[in-house]
Amino acid sequence: MSSSKLELQPCSEEPRPLELWLQHAAGRIVFEDVRSYALERIGPKVSVEARAAAEKAIDDAVYGLMMVIDGVSGRIANDTYAVELSVAVKLLNRETDDVIAEMDLTQGDGMCMGYHRWVDGDFGEDAVATSRT
Repeated sequence: MSSSKLELQPCSEEPRPLELWLQHAAGRIVFEDVRSYALERIGPKVSVEARAAAEKAIDDAVYGLMMVIDGVSGRIANDTYAVELSVAVKLLNRETDDVIAEMDLTQGDGMCMGYHRWVDGDFGEDAVATSRT
């Protein structure tokens, strides 16, 4: 399911719960728009073994993305310069486009740590999103 088919749920205004909620929201987006997207494209006629291999490859690729987001990998450097990715998560006011809260995910608890819960469908104590009905 695409994250556009989810309904965002209320978040805490307290700093630490909001920070955790933002990280779970980022994970939910990656899992819906990257992992689920790829899983949905595994052909219906593939063998059980091929499906298992494809699912493992998808999960490995998503985990690799989490390592890049965390800053564990994903850096190209020479003696003078370095290039690395920076991924931020933002909570926006849809009426004004004002940024209500924002964090660089390398400063969070770790997308790799979150991955292990997210793969089981656990996106935190405070619901980030529910399916639109």
